[in-house]
Amino acid sequence: MSLNSKDKKKLLESLERLTPAQFHWIKAAIFAFDTPRVFWRASNSNLVTQSVLDNLGDRLLSHHANSRQSLSKDRFEFALEAALNASNISAQLVASRTNRGHDITVMGVPVSLKTEAAKSIKENTIHVSKWMELGKGKWELPRLRDLFLEHMQSYERIFTLRCLTSDPTQIRYELVEIPKSLLLEAKNCEFEVCKNSKQNPKPGYGYIKDASGNIKFELYFDGGTERKLQIKHLRKDLCKVHATWKFGLTALKQSLTC
Repeated sequence: MSLNSKDKKKLLESLERLTPAQFHWIKAAIFAFDTPRVFWRASNSNLVTQSVLDNLGDRLLSHHANSRQSLSKDRFEFALEAALNASNISAQLVASRTNRGHDITVMGVPVSLKTEAAKSIKENTIHVSKWMELGKGKWELPRLRDLFLEHMQSYERIFTLRCLTSDPTQIRYELVEIPKSLLLEAKNCEFEVCKNSKQNPKPGYGYIKDASGNIKFELYFDGGTERKLQIKHLRKDLCKVHATWKFGLTALKQSLTC
Protein backbone atom coordinates (compact mmCIF):
# COMPACT_ATOMS: atom_id res chain seq x y z
CA MET A 1 0.00 0.00 0.00
CA SER A 2 1.48 3.37 -1.04
CA LEU A 3 0.89 6.51 0.97
CA ASN A 4 -0.91 9.40 -0.64
CA SER A 5 0.58 12.89 -0.54
CA LYS A 6 -1.70 13.93 2.34
CA ASP A 7 -0.55 11.06 4.55
CA LYS A 8 3.08 11.70 3.69
CA LYS A 9 2.72 15.36 4.64
CA LYS A 10 1.18 14.43 8.02
CA LEU A 11 3.99 11.98 8.72
CA LEU A 12 6.66 14.54 7.89
CA GLU A 13 4.97 17.12 10.09
CA SER A 14 4.82 14.60 12.95
CA LEU A 15 8.51 13.76 12.56
CA GLU A 16 9.38 17.45 12.90
CA ARG A 17 7.74 17.53 16.34
CA LEU A 18 9.66 14.54 17.74
CA THR A 19 12.42 14.87 20.30
CA PRO A 20 15.84 13.48 19.27
CA ALA A 21 15.24 10.37 21.40
CA GLN A 22 11.79 9.80 19.88
CA PHE A 23 13.21 10.25 16.39
CA HIS A 24 15.86 7.61 17.12
CA TRP A 25 13.16 5.11 18.09
CA ILE A 26 11.13 5.81 14.96
CA LYS A 27 14.21 5.64 12.77
CA ALA A 28 15.18 2.28 14.25
CA ALA A 29 11.70 0.88 13.65
CA ILE A 30 11.66 2.03 10.03
CA PHE A 31 15.08 0.59 9.25
CA ALA A 32 14.10 -2.66 10.98
CA PHE A 33 11.59 -3.42 8.25
CA ASP A 34 14.41 -3.17 5.71
CA THR A 35 16.45 -5.80 7.50
CA PRO A 36 17.29 -8.94 5.49
CA ARG A 37 14.99 -11.74 6.59
CA VAL A 38 13.78 -15.23 5.77
CA PHE A 39 10.27 -16.11 6.96
CA TRP A 40 9.06 -19.70 6.50
CA ARG A 41 5.83 -21.51 7.28
CA ALA A 42 4.82 -25.15 7.05
CA SER A 43 2.53 -25.43 4.05
CA ASN A 44 0.08 -27.58 6.03
CA SER A 45 -0.04 -25.32 9.09
CA ASN A 46 -3.63 -24.68 10.14
CA LEU A 47 -2.59 -21.77 12.36
CA VAL A 48 0.14 -19.84 10.57
CA THR A 49 -1.15 -18.54 7.25
CA GLN A 50 1.09 -16.39 5.06
CA SER A 51 -0.57 -13.33 6.56
CA VAL A 52 0.06 -14.51 10.13
CA LEU A 53 3.66 -15.36 9.23
CA ASP A 54 4.35 -11.87 7.86
CA ASN A 55 2.39 -10.06 10.55
CA LEU A 56 4.08 -11.83 13.45
CA GLY A 57 7.45 -11.53 11.73
CA ASP A 58 7.03 -7.76 11.41
CA ARG A 59 6.24 -7.58 15.13
CA LEU A 60 9.42 -9.50 15.91
CA LEU A 61 11.41 -7.13 13.70
CA SER A 62 9.85 -4.12 15.40
CA HIS A 63 10.57 -5.52 18.85
CA HIS A 64 14.24 -6.17 18.13
CA ALA A 65 14.71 -2.73 16.55
CA ASN A 66 15.05 -1.36 20.08
CA SER A 67 15.74 -4.42 22.20
CA ARG A 68 18.34 -7.18 22.47
CA GLN A 69 16.03 -9.24 24.66
CA SER A 70 13.93 -12.04 23.20
CA LEU A 71 10.19 -11.56 23.08
CA SER A 72 8.75 -12.24 26.55
CA LYS A 73 5.76 -14.51 27.11
CA ASP A 74 3.27 -11.69 27.66
CA ARG A 75 4.51 -9.79 24.60
CA PHE A 76 4.29 -12.99 22.56
CA GLU A 77 0.70 -13.50 23.69
CA PHE A 78 -0.32 -9.98 22.66
CA ALA A 79 1.63 -10.19 19.38
CA LEU A 80 0.05 -13.52 18.41
CA GLU A 81 -3.45 -12.31 19.24
CA ALA A 82 -2.94 -9.17 17.13
CA ALA A 83 -1.35 -11.10 14.23
CA LEU A 84 -4.20 -13.62 14.13
CA ASN A 85 -6.97 -11.03 14.29
CA ALA A 86 -5.25 -8.90 11.65
CA SER A 87 -5.29 -12.03 9.45
CA ASN A 88 -9.04 -12.58 9.96
CA ILE A 89 -8.51 -15.46 12.40
CA SER A 90 -10.53 -14.90 15.55
CA ALA A 91 -8.37 -14.89 18.68
CA GLN A 92 -8.92 -13.62 22.20
CA LEU A 93 -6.61 -13.69 25.20
CA VAL A 94 -8.08 -14.74 28.52
CA ALA A 95 -9.20 -11.86 30.73
CA SER A 96 -6.98 -12.85 33.67
CA ARG A 97 -3.22 -12.87 33.10
CA THR A 98 -2.87 -15.36 35.99
CA ASN A 99 -5.32 -17.89 34.57
CA ARG A 100 -4.35 -21.47 35.52
CA GLY A 101 -5.30 -22.93 32.19
CA HIS A 102 -5.31 -21.77 28.60
CA ASP A 103 -3.86 -18.42 27.53
CA ILE A 104 -5.77 -17.68 24.34
CA THR A 105 -8.80 -18.93 22.42
CA VAL A 106 -8.23 -19.32 18.67
CA MET A 107 -11.28 -20.01 16.50
CA GLY A 108 -13.04 -21.34 19.60
CA VAL A 109 -10.17 -23.64 20.62
CA PRO A 110 -8.40 -23.06 23.99
CA VAL A 111 -4.64 -22.82 23.50
CA SER A 112 -1.72 -22.79 25.95
CA LEU A 113 1.30 -20.63 25.03
CA LYS A 114 4.90 -21.03 26.18
CA THR A 115 8.23 -19.39 25.36
CA GLU A 116 11.85 -20.53 25.52
CA ALA A 117 14.88 -18.28 25.23
CA ALA A 118 17.61 -19.51 27.57
CA LYS A 119 21.24 -19.03 26.55
CA SER A 120 21.65 -22.80 26.88
CA ILE A 121 18.72 -23.54 24.54
CA LYS A 122 19.09 -26.74 22.51
CA GLU A 123 18.22 -26.95 18.84
CA ASN A 124 16.56 -30.38 18.98
CA THR A 125 15.06 -30.57 22.48
CA ILE A 126 12.48 -28.32 24.13
CA HIS A 127 12.60 -27.13 27.71
CA VAL A 128 9.72 -25.37 29.48
CA SER A 129 11.10 -23.97 32.73
CA LYS A 130 7.68 -23.41 34.28
CA TRP A 131 4.74 -25.38 32.98
CA MET A 132 2.63 -24.85 36.08
CA GLU A 133 2.82 -24.21 39.80
CA LEU A 134 2.32 -27.34 41.89
CA GLY A 135 1.01 -25.52 44.95
CA LYS A 136 0.70 -26.87 48.45
CA GLY A 137 -0.41 -30.31 49.50
CA LYS A 138 1.26 -33.70 49.72
CA TRP A 139 4.49 -33.94 47.75
CA GLU A 140 3.86 -37.29 46.10
CA LEU A 141 5.05 -37.68 42.51
CA PRO A 142 2.03 -39.66 41.22
CA ARG A 143 -0.28 -37.02 42.71
CA LEU A 144 1.74 -34.20 41.14
CA ARG A 145 1.68 -35.98 37.78
CA ASP A 146 -2.10 -36.21 38.04
CA LEU A 147 -2.26 -32.45 38.67
CA PHE A 148 -0.40 -32.01 35.37
CA LEU A 149 -2.85 -34.25 33.52
CA GLU A 150 -5.77 -32.39 35.09
CA HIS A 151 -4.21 -29.05 34.11
CA MET A 152 -4.18 -30.10 30.45
CA GLN A 153 -7.94 -30.62 30.44
CA SER A 154 -8.35 -26.85 30.10
CA TYR A 155 -6.65 -26.52 26.69
CA GLU A 156 -6.51 -28.46 23.43
CA ARG A 157 -3.34 -27.17 21.75
CA ILE A 158 0.09 -26.07 22.99
CA PHE A 159 2.51 -23.75 21.19
CA THR A 160 5.92 -22.51 22.23
CA LEU A 161 7.82 -19.62 20.66
CA ARG A 162 11.52 -20.44 20.82
CA CYS A 163 14.27 -17.86 20.40
CA LEU A 164 17.15 -20.02 19.22
CA THR A 165 19.55 -17.08 19.11
CA SER A 166 19.22 -13.39 19.92
CA ASP A 167 22.59 -12.52 18.38
CA PRO A 168 21.80 -9.16 16.70
CA THR A 169 23.53 -10.29 13.50
CA GLN A 170 21.27 -13.34 13.12
CA ILE A 171 18.12 -13.63 15.21
CA ARG A 172 16.18 -16.90 14.93
CA TYR A 173 12.72 -17.77 16.18
CA GLU A 174 10.54 -20.80 15.64
CA LEU A 175 6.94 -21.58 16.56
CA VAL A 176 6.55 -25.21 17.63
CA GLU A 177 3.38 -27.11 18.49
CA ILE A 178 3.76 -29.67 21.26
CA PRO A 179 1.16 -32.41 20.69
CA LYS A 180 -1.18 -32.75 23.63
CA SER A 181 -1.40 -36.47 22.89
CA LEU A 182 2.37 -36.73 23.46
CA LEU A 183 2.17 -35.06 26.86
CA LEU A 184 -0.74 -37.27 27.89
CA GLU A 185 1.65 -40.23 27.69
CA ALA A 186 2.84 -38.99 31.09
CA LYS A 187 0.10 -41.10 32.66
CA ASN A 188 2.48 -44.07 32.26
CA CYS A 189 5.71 -42.34 33.28
CA GLU A 190 8.45 -43.89 35.42
CA PHE A 191 9.10 -41.98 38.65
CA GLU A 192 12.42 -41.28 40.33
CA VAL A 193 12.92 -39.26 43.52
CA CYS A 194 16.18 -37.33 43.83
CA LYS A 195 17.00 -38.78 47.26
CA ASN A 196 20.37 -37.03 47.54
CA SER A 197 18.91 -33.57 46.97
CA LYS A 198 19.07 -31.07 49.85
CA GLN A 199 15.78 -29.53 48.77
CA ASN A 200 12.70 -29.99 50.89
CA PRO A 201 10.50 -31.43 49.54
CA LYS A 202 12.85 -33.45 47.38
CA PRO A 203 12.52 -33.00 43.62
CA GLY A 204 11.85 -35.90 41.29
CA TYR A 205 11.45 -37.00 37.70
CA GLY A 206 8.81 -38.66 35.60
CA TYR A 207 10.37 -40.34 32.55
CA ILE A 208 8.34 -40.90 29.38
CA LYS A 209 10.04 -43.37 27.03
CA ASP A 210 9.44 -44.93 23.65
CA ALA A 211 9.26 -48.66 22.93
CA SER A 212 13.08 -48.84 22.71
CA GLY A 213 13.54 -47.19 26.09
CA ASN A 214 14.66 -43.83 24.69
CA ILE A 215 13.48 -40.69 26.48
CA LYS A 216 10.68 -38.78 24.77
CA PHE A 217 10.52 -36.14 27.48
CA GLU A 218 10.84 -35.73 31.23
CA LEU A 219 8.64 -34.22 33.91
CA TYR A 220 10.77 -32.49 36.54
CA PHE A 221 8.99 -31.81 39.81
CA ASP A 222 11.01 -28.92 41.21
CA GLY A 223 10.84 -29.06 44.99
CA GLY A 224 12.10 -26.68 47.66
CA THR A 225 10.49 -23.25 47.61
CA GLU A 226 9.79 -23.40 43.85
CA ARG A 227 7.25 -26.24 43.77
CA LYS A 228 6.77 -26.04 40.03
CA LEU A 229 6.69 -28.44 37.10
CA GLN A 230 9.24 -28.28 34.31
CA ILE A 231 9.26 -30.14 30.99
CA LYS A 232 12.77 -31.24 30.06
CA HIS A 233 14.47 -32.83 27.04
CA LEU A 234 11.28 -32.95 24.97
CA ARG A 235 12.26 -34.20 21.52
CA LYS A 236 11.43 -31.63 18.84
CA ASP A 237 11.18 -34.32 16.20
CA LEU A 238 8.01 -35.48 17.98
CA CYS A 239 6.52 -32.00 17.61
CA LYS A 240 5.52 -29.81 14.65
CA VAL A 241 7.39 -26.69 13.59
CA HIS A 242 4.76 -24.33 12.17
CA ALA A 243 6.99 -21.37 11.29
CA THR A 244 10.48 -19.89 11.53
CA TRP A 245 11.72 -16.31 11.41
CA LYS A 246 15.33 -15.40 10.73
CA PHE A 247 16.66 -11.87 10.37
CA GLY A 248 19.97 -10.05 10.82
CA LEU A 249 20.43 -6.60 12.31
CA THR A 250 23.94 -5.86 11.05
CA ALA A 251 22.59 -3.72 8.22
CA LEU A 252 20.25 -1.96 10.64
CA LYS A 253 23.09 -1.01 13.00
CA GLN A 254 25.13 0.36 10.11
CA SER A 255 22.17 2.45 8.94
CA LEU A 256 21.67 4.02 12.35
CA THR A 257 25.26 5.27 12.50
CA CYS A 258 24.98 7.08 9.15
